Amino acid sequence: MTAVLVVNSGSSSFKYQLIEMDTESVLAGGLVERIGETMGQSTHTVGDGNAAASSPASAGSSGSSGSAASAGSARFTRELPIPDHTIGFQVMLDAFEQHGPSLSEHAPVAVGHRVVHGGARFQEPTRITPGVRRDIDDLSALAPLHNPGALQGIVAAEQGFPDVPHVAVFDTAFHQTLPAEAFTYAINADLAERFRIRRYGFHGTSHRFVAHAGAAFLGRPLGELNQIVLHLGNGASVCAVRGGLSVETSMGMTPLEGLVMGTRSGDIDPGVLFHLHRKAGIGIDELDELLNRGSGLLGLTGRGDMRDVITAASAGDGPAELALGVYLHRLKGYVGNYFAQLGMVDVISFTAGVGENNALVRERSLGGLEAFGIRIDPGRNASPARGPRLISTDDSDVAVLVIPTNEELEIARQTLSAL
Repeated sequence: MTAVLVVNSGSSSFKYQLIEMDTESVLAGGLVERIGETMGQSTHTVGDGNAAASSPASAGSSGSSGSAASAGSARFTRELPIPDHTIGFQVMLDAFEQHGPSLSEHAPVAVGHRVVHGGARFQEPTRITPGVRRDIDDLSALAPLHNPGALQGIVAAEQGFPDVPHVAVFDTAFHQTLPAEAFTYAINADLAERFRIRRYGFHGTSHRFVAHAGAAFLGRPLGELNQIVLHLGNGASVCAVRGGLSVETSMGMTPLEGLVMGTRSGDIDPGVLFHLHRKAGIGIDELDELLNRGSGLLGLTGRGDMRDVITAASAGDGPAELALGVYLHRLKGYVGNYFAQLGMVDVISFTAGVGENNALVRERSLGGLEAFGIRIDPGRNASPARGPRLISTDDSDVAVLVIPTNEELEIARQTLSAL
């Protein structure tokens, strides 16, 4: 049996999954959170091969020793001080020892780490060495909210699993195939080179997984397809995929550019920032906070969750109606843009929390695009079914799919490929 441990680490938490790669099933997963706070929490789920335990939303809030998470699985939670990631990994190892599965029977052959920013240096999954750790640290200047936490997780995991290879899988790597005209910003070239200013793109593991899964679902060769992948969650991005390669994407040097998101503004005239600084006296750090954590749906409505926005809009709430309109307007504009960039499109796939679960967003973001050969089947779109599925009509020129993403499985696959 071939198991891979996948770790997705942030500054105060990390998620993990132990995946049996022979069957690509999840043996266990969990979340260690509130690291560095007075009281931390660990959630460990063992069971039926689903990936639910990898989501922060699935963490229990009680201190009970165990409870049913879903049919065929069990969830165990603990509350205890977790001062740093090293202790957090020990808590995770304790959970495996107490509740299973046994890491001696399912010893991971490698540990795969999600790293958000690989800059232009990393174009593929990479075995972690001291030099790679230094590069990840150096790239923290481009992802100060993400890379430092990933590095803490790597160091802790190497202490917990010193005898197996560790592999970094970068969110940005999939987008290293962007042509220069797509990743270049029209600013002073010397400054751009000196400070590494260019479009890098994000959500690469998800976009890659969905592009491959979409081709497999349709039974068509990946290399023959032009695809648009819509990763719509609290963070959201679009990717144009030609023959399995990313050729355009909406996020830029940071995850702030592009679509309207839960708390991020997406595209905005940079002059707005100069205006707010000069006229309102708002400083650089405050502007950063405003655009990343106080904008998007939250800034427009006071609600950062699309479900809450739609509920309010359905009740006639004016700001919610406007926010939904802005969100869909931006999304539809990117679909049209990527049609033009690709020349023709075979597949459009929705994924992530909003994309997989919100029929209204899917319907309205592609509504009125019949001239592009897109025709949504209302019944298929409204179906509560889960799993990969077709939601376009049989006579639609473009196949419109819903493909549940699985970034952990993609990281595990790429980790094995790097060995």
